[in-house]
Amino acid sequence: MPAVSNTSPLLNLAIIGQLDLVREQFGEVLISEAVLKELRVDEPLPGSARLRQALDLGWLRVVKAEDQPLIALLMRTLDLGESEAIALASRLDPEQLLLDERDGRRVAKSLGLPVTGVIGILLRAKREGAITSLGDALAALEAHAGFRIAHTLVREMLLAAGEASPDLG
Repeated sequence: MPAVSNTSPLLNLAIIGQLDLVREQFGEVLISEAVLKELRVDEPLPGSARLRQALDLGWLRVVKAEDQPLIALLMRTLDLGESEAIALASRLDPEQLLLDERDGRRVAKSLGLPVTGVIGILLRAKREGAITSLGDALAALEAHAGFRIAHTLVREMLLAAGEASPDLG
């Protein structure tokens, strides 16, 4: 079953060279037109070549978000990309909605949508043996993509991945 994604998980994984993890975990990923625009795949930016390739290969596919009343309602608190991603997921019932932003995740969960983000994708990849170090991937996100992660969350994820000991401060 495909996933629906907002901009952040795809862009950040593309920047650190781990975009294929999304394809490996979900097969097909659907994005809205607003998300495509936010990805800026036609500009010479970090990750854009990988995103263009995913579109060309067809596992990353653009689908029109049709529920304009829901999109308008969501845009009272969220940006257009998040609003369209949530509206698309509400219509398609995907395996996961890929979303990193706190407010968007809160709204999506309140609608009963299954949500994960870039950290969840990386944790699953570590558990499945697709990456060798969650710590290295999180460090790459911070260093190369400017992705901010609370130290407490990093510790919690490293514990979950078996890369930290619970007795260390």
